[in-house]
Amino acid sequence: MGVKIVDTCLRDGHQSLIATRLTTKDILSIASDLDKVGYHALEVWGGATFDSCLRFLNEDPWERLRLIRKACPNTKLQMLFRGQNILGYRHYSDDLVEKFVQKSLENGIDIIRVFDALNDVRNLKSAVDACKKYGGHCQIALSYTTSPVHTIDYYVELAKEVEKMGGNSLCIKDMAGVLLPEAAYELFSRLKANCSLDLELHTHCTGGVAEMTVLKAIEAGCDIVDTALSPFSGGTSQPCTEALQYVLQNTKDDPKLNLEYLNKASATLTKIKDDFIAKGVLNPKALTVNPNILKYQVPGGMLSNLMSQLKGQGAMDRYEEVLREIPKVRKDLGYPPLVTPMSQMVGTQAVMNILAGERYKMVPKEVNEYLRGLYGKAPAEVNEEVRRKIIGDAKVITHRPADDILPEFDVMKEKYKDIVTCDEDVLSCALFENVAVKFLENRNKKEEDEVVEINLYV
Repeated sequence: MGVKIVDTCLRDGHQSLIATRLTTKDILSIASDLDKVGYHALEVWGGATFDSCLRFLNEDPWERLRLIRKACPNTKLQMLFRGQNILGYRHYSDDLVEKFVQKSLENGIDIIRVFDALNDVRNLKSAVDACKKYGGHCQIALSYTTSPVHTIDYYVELAKEVEKMGGNSLCIKDMAGVLLPEAAYELFSRLKANCSLDLELHTHCTGGVAEMTVLKAIEAGCDIVDTALSPFSGGTSQPCTEALQYVLQNTKDDPKLNLEYLNKASATLTKIKDDFIAKGVLNPKALTVNPNILKYQVPGGMLSNLMSQLKGQGAMDRYEEVLREIPKVRKDLGYPPLVTPMSQMVGTQAVMNILAGERYKMVPKEVNEYLRGLYGKAPAEVNEEVRRKIIGDAKVITHRPADDILPEFDVMKEKYKDIVTCDEDVLSCALFENVAVKFLENRNKKEEDEVVEINLYV
């Protein structure tokens, strides 16, 4: 049995390279060809796609999912889901998490990949339970990072916990692209020996090592790998699908993908990519290898975010200082993995520490909340001196943060009863309230105008 491939070009590929700006029309132009390739799954939804549809593209993300499902009857569809955060940036109530899982599966998703930024498995429980309840495949992803506490043993113990929770498969999510080939070989060898779930690797090419890492993971027994169709591969995205097929062809790991349909889809997507380059949406920097991430252990997206923050303050000359400050902040905060939303918190705090000239003189609200336990349990001990400086005598919770959140779904349904037409609309409002409300009001007005227009001709 060859290695299985999940293609990310319709989700993480374009999220990484063009800020999630592929339209539904763009996606549908290649969906039926991708459906004939022979993938294990297509990653098509979740992450920033939901927000981008509503905020920038004036599209209904639920309608996008239904149309992709229709265009891809033969291939499993996969999404990414931030546990108790769902697709937003705060913790939501358990009833919202359950309803979102239910509706995602009803509208066409087969595999839900769930992760928590801190690897706090308590924040995964609601999503995992709901996925099992409604018959979906629940893949639990562990956020990969390096630190004194994030050892191979740490990930092996977490994998055993995940298996007990009832995950159907396990993914190592290397969001920063810092997993090195030899470490990947050791990690996947140990996971294979201690865990009976199918193992998947998700990494990024930012540091320049991803292709080597993928091959070593496969050698160690990794069952599934994430790649991206060539036009949206490389740089801050995933390794190239077609290249991996050529490398593994006629070996025991041959994925047996149909190159004819891969090339057909790639030709169409190349034209779409060229348009984005012409419009200036695809920044050439996103396609550039940056080995500094291996030195600083900082994801590429976080580096570009830091640059824009410093440029905005006219302080680009402090860039190296900020990079040196990031590991110190991360240590103070108990070594959180640098993935959304923790990467934004750590990065912004490092910038504030350097520009203010005094560490933790200015602190974002989110860092304050994190230190009060509102995001979950830190992977390692937090610097108590720093905690006291920031939160004073405020109470630190040790229970699961969502235990304090009252049911939200019916409240949102009642609040927006005049503009929502289905449960999916309610969920959109619950996750991205301002942008969703604006989108739904515009949609309803357009539908009313069309009805008036039709009646004029009757």
